[in-house]
Amino acid sequence: MGRSLALFVAVFIISTGLSPAASDWTRFRGPNGTGIAADKDIPVQWTDKNIHWKAELLGLGHSSPIVWKDHIYLQTASKDAKDRMLLCLSTKDGSLLWKQGVPGKAVGAKGLKVKIHEKSSYASSSAGVDAERVYVVFWDNVDLILNAYTHDGQPLWSKNLGAYASQHGAGASPIPMRDKVYFVDDTDDKSVLLCLDAKTGNKVWSQDRQHVRACYSAPIIRELPGGARELVVLTTMGVTAYDLDNGSQHWDWHWDFGGKMALRTTATPVLSDNIVIACSGDGNGPRHMVAVKLGTTPTKLWENLKDFPYVPTPLAWGKHVYFVNDKGSAGCYEIATGKRMWLERLAGEFSSSPVLIDGKIYAVNEDGEVFVIAATPSYQLLATNTLGEPVRATPAVADNRLYIRGQNHLFCIGK
Repeated sequence: MGRSLALFVAVFIISTGLSPAASDWTRFRGPNGTGIAADKDIPVQWTDKNIHWKAELLGLGHSSPIVWKDHIYLQTASKDAKDRMLLCLSTKDGSLLWKQGVPGKAVGAKGLKVKIHEKSSYASSSAGVDAERVYVVFWDNVDLILNAYTHDGQPLWSKNLGAYASQHGAGASPIPMRDKVYFVDDTDDKSVLLCLDAKTGNKVWSQDRQHVRACYSAPIIRELPGGARELVVLTTMGVTAYDLDNGSQHWDWHWDFGGKMALRTTATPVLSDNIVIACSGDGNGPRHMVAVKLGTTPTKLWENLKDFPYVPTPLAWGKHVYFVNDKGSAGCYEIATGKRMWLERLAGEFSSSPVLIDGKIYAVNEDGEVFVIAATPSYQLLATNTLGEPVRATPAVADNRLYIRGQNHLFCIGK
């Protein structure tokens, strides 16, 4: 190894705490919610030999896998809805290392199974991790409860965030960042942005926001000149940025639906340089996607009212935004102009968000078919793989392994 290359590798390891071949998937949709993996060595077309293991899961849920070192974290709910659980599995073979949780509450004559969306679950919120702790939001049918545990499963703190109201059930995910945990508590009755101390669970600050409908979009971090950062939050009201330390508002772009019904946000906002891409929709069919240019006064660059997804989150890669929409079409648009490069029908419907690995998009439909598409301005379907069971959870990528949660199993796929 040459001296300059050796120095680069040493600096990389010191600055990131990881070897160049390794990675963690610490929150919903991985690094800063981008859905883009650092890993490169994932098979495009695979056979049974590439499935390193398939672990049967306790209960049911759509929580996405979160990976920290040799631990995988998943939220699940017992099939009778009596319990909400955080599972910790081994990356080696998928064996259960520990579980923690809270009981579900009966709600009047409804019992333990209250109304949720037919494509949702009682365990749709994904965990978040940092070097010290794992954080998870449970919904017990009445309240949201944010719990923190050590990586070996010891309870640290628990905070009741209050009553949760939505016709679709809960699903928002906590976002750890440095010594804090951020959570958008957005319901049909309220919208509050919370910042808690990661070590104690004590409130550092909170911001009340306007609300219309419960939303599920996970916030992201935007890097600013000089090393500063801000939290970017998307809901029905629009896109807003907040100071990470004190919660003061930096800027706000208000969503105008042109007098039509205000739509719900589920997909995470996507950043590309100084442009944020936001999607909204409704189960009855309406869609509204906007590209907003950020500056002293955020302004709308372009919009699309038909093609973009409601639930799955797009991917920003180079000069283009890629997506699969709920009804099963994949697309590529130019970020700066909104010019369509391609829009192609795949198969089935999609509830999970695609991930990008080494310039390739991995998208899983609800039937468990995994489509691998080149992230290029010209359409290239590279492979189609089949898992053999329904999938509604977004995949994770860590240490050159692709983790996909099916209805009954967690799959570990690699070369």
